Amino acid sequence: MLTYISIIVTAIFVNNIVFAQFLGICPFLGVSKKLSSALGMGAAVTFVMAIATCVTWLIQHLILVPLQLAYMQTIVFILVIAALVQMLEIVIKKIAPVLYQALGVFLPLITTNCAVLGVAILVVQKGFNFGESLVYAVSTAIGFTLALAIFAGIREHLELMDVPDVMRGVPIALICAGILAMAFMGFSGITIG
Repeated sequence: MLTYISIIVTAIFVNNIVFAQFLGICPFLGVSKKLSSALGMGAAVTFVMAIATCVTWLIQHLILVPLQLAYMQTIVFILVIAALVQMLEIVIKKIAPVLYQALGVFLPLITTNCAVLGVAILVVQKGFNFGESLVYAVSTAIGFTLALAIFAGIREHLELMDVPDVMRGVPIALICAGILAMAFMGFSGITIG
């Protein structure tokens, strides 16, 4: 039980996929303008990351390793993730067309989101069992969603603030992202300066 709690806390806060490992930056910057879009993207990534990690873990341990095809890991994992994202896109388009339009081009970008592929590879590298892999994937996705939600809230707030013209948009967003990353590094005990 302690192992699972450690995995959860570490994945969400200490080794946050966005702020500590710097994976998933494209959707982090692209979908974080509105909180609703950020939460929708977080939910979609959580679903894909959990399912992709389970499927890739099973493929790794039941097919690739026994057949001595572990060198095909990255290609196989990318194909699995792409197929899952296509399924998710079809489902969201049918069930929640507003969310589908809000996510726009960023939904297909989950296919190439390095955070999803990174988690699938990390669970194999860390030697996690199936349960630990699932907990790690969901916790990492929660950390990803947390990062998106915090940043979206900050960006929405910045729209209401009197920011100098030269700092509006991307410059102030990148500064805020850097400050958030430093704040999350504090969870691991890293001191800055």
